[in-house]
Amino acid sequence: MKIRIKGNSIRYRLTKTEVTKFCNVGFYEEMTEFKDGIFKYVLQSKENISHLEADFRNGSIVMFLPERDKLVWKNTDLVGFRHTMAMENGKELFLLLEKDFVCLDETMEDQSDNYPNPLIENKL
Repeated sequence: MKIRIKGNSIRYRLTKTEVTKFCNVGFYEEMTEFKDGIFKYVLQSKENISHLEADFRNGSIVMFLPERDKLVWKNTDLVGFRHTMAMENGKELFLLLEKDFVCLDETMEDQSDNYPNPLIENKL
């Protein structure tokens, strides 16, 4: 799972294997270890919500996906989910959860578990 944070925007991208694991159990976690601590980013399904939500506790970002969306995500062409979450301070947090596609440009990263990029398929 990749995470991208810019300002008040958080994006998670998951490979095929990660989407399958998440959809099967409703939980997926990655972590980055530092000298003095661990930063975790988590995707978790949740009952009784209607759109993406996020929270930050104890050095961990947790993005929540409605349980009903988890049940269909891996078996459809649906790329992902987005939501702008209103916060109590009047600001907003943009959330994006999506399947990770093979990049269009050259990269050194292993992309063997990424989803086929529909833009590449259209060029053939």
